Amino acid sequence: MALLTLTVNGTSVSREVAPGTLLSDFIREHLRLTGTHVGCDTGQCGACTVHLDGRAVKSCSMLAAQAEGRSLTTIEGIAGADGAMHPMQVAFNQCHGLQCGFCTPGMVMSAIDLVQHHDCSSEAQVREGLEGNFCRCTGYQNIVKAVQQGAKAMA
Repeated sequence: MALLTLTVNGTSVSREVAPGTLLSDFIREHLRLTGTHVGCDTGQCGACTVHLDGRAVKSCSMLAAQAEGRSLTTIEGIAGADGAMHPMQVAFNQCHGLQCGFCTPGMVMSAIDLVQHHDCSSEAQVREGLEGNFCRCTGYQNIVKAVQQGAKAMA
């Protein structure tokens, strides 16, 4: 066991973790933040996407120890201080960019990263930017609309 200290959703946390603990397991089991989903456990579906130092990462494909001293934001941490939903969450809701909701937290986290760090002015760029996130329900059309609407609201 090793002591892991990092900032999670703006709060400093320290926990004892086994060296082989995945970041996704740390988030869900040690911190009890269950909005981060694990779909494939191989880094292919994107359901486990979180932000590490402001960039999207797939938490099932990295060790918790790799987050030592860093800043982690989960889906639970993107709401405003007053509890208001993030503009991207509002856009997903308004554009019906979700159905079962399993992929939605990771999709929203990836969409925020896409808007903040990449060009997503066209539908094709949004689709390409979300390639690492799978949705088995929606067909992506409303997800793309949601990302475009969310991008405008975040500007």
